[in-house]
Amino acid sequence: MFTDEALDPVKVCSLWRRSQQAEQESRGCQTRAVHSAEAEVQTRWATISCTQTDPQYQAKEQLLQQSHDQLEPPGLKDFLQRVEDTVIRELVRNARSHAFDEFQVNWEDQNQLVSCLHCLQHASAQERGLHVTSVSWSCTGSVIACAYGRIDDGDWSTERSCVCTWNLDRRTLNPKEADLVIDVPAAVTALCCHPNQPALIAGGLYSGEVVVWDTSRTQDPVLVQTGMSADSHREPVYQVTWVPLQKKGEFGVLSACSGGRVLLWTVDSDQGSFVLHAGYALVRQQFPHSSNTSFKARGSSTVGVTSLALSPWDPDTFLVGSEGGLLLRCSFSSQTPAAAPSEGHNVTLRAPAVFLFRPCSGPVHSIHCSPFHRNLFVSAGTDGLAHVHSLLQANPLLSLRVSDSYVFQVQWSPTRPLVFAAATGQGEVQIFDLGSRSLRPAATMEQGGAGQAATCLAFNSHNPHLLALGKTNGTVCVWRLSHDLTEQSPRESSQLEQIANQVAE
Repeated sequence: MFTDEALDPVKVCSLWRRSQQAEQESRGCQTRAVHSAEAEVQTRWATISCTQTDPQYQAKEQLLQQSHDQLEPPGLKDFLQRVEDTVIRELVRNARSHAFDEFQVNWEDQNQLVSCLHCLQHASAQERGLHVTSVSWSCTGSVIACAYGRIDDGDWSTERSCVCTWNLDRRTLNPKEADLVIDVPAAVTALCCHPNQPALIAGGLYSGEVVVWDTSRTQDPVLVQTGMSADSHREPVYQVTWVPLQKKGEFGVLSACSGGRVLLWTVDSDQGSFVLHAGYALVRQQFPHSSNTSFKARGSSTVGVTSLALSPWDPDTFLVGSEGGLLLRCSFSSQTPAAAPSEGHNVTLRAPAVFLFRPCSGPVHSIHCSPFHRNLFVSAGTDGLAHVHSLLQANPLLSLRVSDSYVFQVQWSPTRPLVFAAATGQGEVQIFDLGSRSLRPAATMEQGGAGQAATCLAFNSHNPHLLALGKTNGTVCVWRLSHDLTEQSPRESSQLEQIANQVAE
């Protein structure tokens, strides 16, 4: 088979390596020597120049010489000598006067009191003929939220609408395209941004639902909604507002509807739903009587609520305006049971009215409490008047003619105690200054075609120079107010106190 055998190794030498080593050569190179040199320069001459004005006495001599060369107007010297004593006497009186001690000079251009900055539009809403029903500024003052619906539709409607927002601080602001559009299954009748959280917006719908949207959620912005439960409203919600609760930093939503119900909701973050915290019903028979009012209760039916306002001075007080022109001061702490059926509510309805003001001749569309005086508020409605009221008197302190048409909203200025604005059915916004000698409007804002009613307005608390205005043509106009309409004068607060201390006739 196979056996091991040892053989001698065989070596083959490389001829290529040997030939390469034999052909190697060495080469070298070097650059030429680099020569360097140093040189210095220095200026040899210096020049000094100077200028000087002529002595002052020479200029005076020249001026006097020129004046002597010209002919003196006849009678000028006699006139100056004759009035010298009178002029000096008046100058001394002016120097001792205190008439302008608190006067503040305004160097701004006074040619325009108001100017339109933006005209915001949502194409889809305008194509469907939707109206702007409410506007509200975010707590940062940069975002304006707008609700769309209808103000002329008295029948039940299932038409869809939307809520749009624009950030005015964005460089890429497009007035004809909203930054955010929230589709809503019913007309939106009320809107209110959260006072602390810029992403939250509360809304009231024509269907009776109350909704809170979270604009930071891109997929489903609906945070909570009442739905069509036993606790929810059964009529259109015409007012929503955020209410501070007893626990610091927490807010509830107060809603009012045309069925005479005012409901206070809290948000259950764990369940993601509304919880009815308290309910109030406005029943005619339970209204307080006043010798200064001619109101007479008829029947036991509730009255429809069209406007509502919270007092910034008293957390227990809120004001309510009704479809029949009634104006009521109400209390959250009222324990009187309402003489109305509960309609399936999980809480006992209470009667909140504690004071009745003199009724108006038509529905009260808007109420707003003064941010500078605890007893003053302003109301407006279909009578075309703006009434300045005191919480301590039934009759208004002052009534001003705003328009020959309806007044849809009225609001005090956040920085001027004596200034308020009113949106009219004629499409104008009238700004009144109670400190002026005349009760005529201090400024008028008018934009767009005739016949387009101004349905809502909102001052910007963080940027008082801005005012937003919504109209029935589907546009939201942002106006800039001048210094005169935004800066408080030194004696303005005392003038407001004088108005509040008046006794109504």
